Amino acid sequence: MGVPSERIDRLFALACEAVVDDEYDRAREYVALARRIAERNRSGVPAEFSRKTCDDCGVYLRPGKTSRVRLRPGRVVVRCRECGSTARYPFD
Repeated sequence: MGVPSERIDRLFALACEAVVDDEYDRAREYVALARRIAERNRSGVPAEFSRKTCDDCGVYLRPGKTSRVRLRPGRVVVRCRECGSTARYPFD
C-alpha cells in the first residue's frame, strides 16, 4: 500500500487535478479519503493541505476557481465559492 503520508500527498494531487477538470464531486471524494487515511493512521493532514480544502463542503480550494482569497490587515481571508464558508488565517 505505501506510507500514509505518500498516499495523502497523491490524493491531494488528484483532488487538484479534478478541480482543474471541473469535477468537484470527485475532488471531494479524494479529500475525504485523504482525511480518512490520516485519521486511521493518527498522522493528521499537513497544514498546507488543510488550508487548501474547505472544512464545510470538503472541496479542494483553488484560488480564482473554487475560492476567493483576500488580504486583510494581519490575516488572509479565504471564501469557498461552493458553499460560502469563510476561513481566516493570520500572517506576519
